[in-house]
Amino acid sequence: MAIPALSNQVVLITGASAGIGAAIALDLSHKFPGIKLVLAARSEDKLAKIASQCQQQGAEVLTIPTDVAVGEQVKSLAAKALQHFGRVDALVNNAGYGQMGPMELISEADAQYQFAVNVHAPLILAQALIPSMRHQGYGRIINVSSIAGRVSFPLMGIYSASKFALEAMSDALRMELQPFNIQVVLIEPGPIKTEFFKVAQETVDKLNSLVQGSPYEAAFSKVADMEAGVDRIGWSVDRLAPIITKALSVPKPKPRYLGATGGSIMIFLMTKLLPTRIVDKIWQGAYGIDKIKP
Repeated sequence: MAIPALSNQVVLITGASAGIGAAIALDLSHKFPGIKLVLAARSEDKLAKIASQCQQQGAEVLTIPTDVAVGEQVKSLAAKALQHFGRVDALVNNAGYGQMGPMELISEADAQYQFAVNVHAPLILAQALIPSMRHQGYGRIINVSSIAGRVSFPLMGIYSASKFALEAMSDALRMELQPFNIQVVLIEPGPIKTEFFKVAQETVDKLNSLVQGSPYEAAFSKVADMEAGVDRIGWSVDRLAPIITKALSVPKPKPRYLGATGGSIMIFLMTKLLPTRIVDKIWQGAYGIDKIKP
């Protein structure tokens, strides 16, 4: 079966009410008038605002308020999209959540929530949509990961663990689905100017009562500086979105697209060239772990 042009495809985007997801929806609407978009996020009001902007660009839009941390809502999202449009040609698993804190202090509930959003939801959506993609003879799954899915950082271990898991799942899916002409692509942003660090800081604030007086208290003095650092070196969502649009539109997408200045060099240095003990020292200094006294 011939693959329709992207302007005639149905694209489902999670986390579409703000940040990267909203920027993807707007970029697709601008470049491919006539495209059909399924936009999902928790906020119905924010979704409606983004949908209106996309419709003004010529897109046909279905909004489905969804909490991707709830498996039944994720299954319902896929079912409603298929029922409305009859198919989903491309899935963009963009919804993501990050939290900061030492691994020792992450609660079981917070760890479960981290994986529910960043791993389980993309898996459930993929499982729900793969059969229809296989039946039509093509499809594309874009999983938005992070450089933190390739390199783990102190105080961000549970977030990195979820992104490492997403990358492993994506690699397996890419190989498994290739015979069905379903392509799987990873997007690996570096620091992005979104509300990510604001939300992550809120998780730190929750831990403050536990951190105060703990051995990790000294390291937390660095956390407040991280958002300012993102403002200096981070990409805007409008810079990242065209990379995801490219991954959706080119005939043969690469398995991975980095979205960070100097990202490929950093990953090479940290994973291939420098000794682990040197890498550890670098990140311990960057995240204030060197300030901890035994």
